[in-house]
Amino acid sequence: MAVAIALFTRDLRVRDNPALTAAARSAEVLPVFVVDETICASEYLSPNKAAFLAATLADLDDQLRRLGVCLILRGGDTVREVCQLVRQYSVDEVHMAADVSGYSRRREDRLRARLTQLGCRLRVHDSSTTVAAPGHLLPSGGTDHFAVFTPYFRRWSSMGMRAPLPAPQRIHLPDGVGTDRVPTAAELRVGEVSPELAPGGESAGRRAAREWFRDGIAAYSDLHDDLAADATSRLSPYLHFGCLSAVELVHRSDSSSPGGAAFVRQLAWRDFHHQMLAARPNAAHSDYRNRNDRWSDDDALLAAWRAGRTGYPIVDAGMRQLAAQGWMHNRARLITASFLTKTLYVDWRAGAQHFMGLLADGDVANNQLNWQWMAGTGADTRPNRVLNPIRQADRYDSEGDYVRRWVPELAHLRSSDIHQPWRLPRDATTGYPARIIDHEHAAAEFRTLRQRDSH
Repeated sequence: MAVAIALFTRDLRVRDNPALTAAARSAEVLPVFVVDETICASEYLSPNKAAFLAATLADLDDQLRRLGVCLILRGGDTVREVCQLVRQYSVDEVHMAADVSGYSRRREDRLRARLTQLGCRLRVHDSSTTVAAPGHLLPSGGTDHFAVFTPYFRRWSSMGMRAPLPAPQRIHLPDGVGTDRVPTAAELRVGEVSPELAPGGESAGRRAAREWFRDGIAAYSDLHDDLAADATSRLSPYLHFGCLSAVELVHRSDSSSPGGAAFVRQLAWRDFHHQMLAARPNAAHSDYRNRNDRWSDDDALLAAWRAGRTGYPIVDAGMRQLAAQGWMHNRARLITASFLTKTLYVDWRAGAQHFMGLLADGDVANNQLNWQWMAGTGADTRPNRVLNPIRQADRYDSEGDYVRRWVPELAHLRSSDIHQPWRLPRDATTGYPARIIDHEHAAAEFRTLRQRDSH
């Protein structure tokens, strides 16, 4: 009887899972997840990600049991553990989702080489973690990827897209297969978890998606930048771990409506960054476009930014939301990133590392390349723009309600005062820090250092 392995990585779901669907065509299937020792030892697996992952694995096991099997959990080196199962159960094929990080691609290459020696085929499935396969859409002129979003989006919007796949109806497991128990968050990574972290798993993700399509997406184009409205989908952690399929979300969106079109555009941005990282893996750590920056090494500035105590309420609100929820509103991500890299002139890598340590959706492609976008070292066509935190606050938190939620020591202030508390007597803002820097002066200095005007 033909035996296949469905190797789960960042596709932790049973619905619209190309690797699982393909494996399920075999007579018997081993649904496998390896708690990868290299990933567990890295900075990538933060306490928040560990908590989200533990919940997701428990939910995946439950979903698979409804299909007649269980999740086969192993711990250690992914290649070694998979190959051991291949030998033990005479596996014919291993199916897995394609991914773009340097580590995942090296792991895939190692696995393919070892499986070839064992006479087993590796099938890697595109459009599992993204809508368009990285490298599938190429610009004219022979370059290996799009470096500007608008022409990429035009091509992305006109491409053919596969239909979402249902969950397999039934899967059969070989006799005698044992599995490790689902690990707890603390067993994966010891550390403090954000108190308002979203629940992990396909079930939670699908509930969130149903609510989004029922109640949220219609107003998305109008409210997605409104910080106090909290009108974004919050589906990014479920996309990052593959609890939800980006392909399915596009199909469920009505692109003829303003809200649906705006939401689909964000999914295209996600694909855009994945194709950039696939073509330039070193962009995870190195400048995509070198600006010859001489970044500040002032640790006190970085520490104040991390703690949400810069004296700029809109910046501090974003940083405190990150700490509390393991998530941050996208507009706040832009404001806090611009403030660190262009007001404080601190290296984007320090900010990206801090975000990766807290964000449940901390994705190498999206996190690192969005940070480079804001630092002006990435694909932004206006790399020297500086976001003014006061103007941003007035525009996207005009009544100050976002700040009031996350900076409670300023909650008593009037809307006209809350974004610039330094204009008030010190006793009116007791407990809140003074500004660590003058933005206008710092922005002018940044423009001089970059030798360009900003907008």
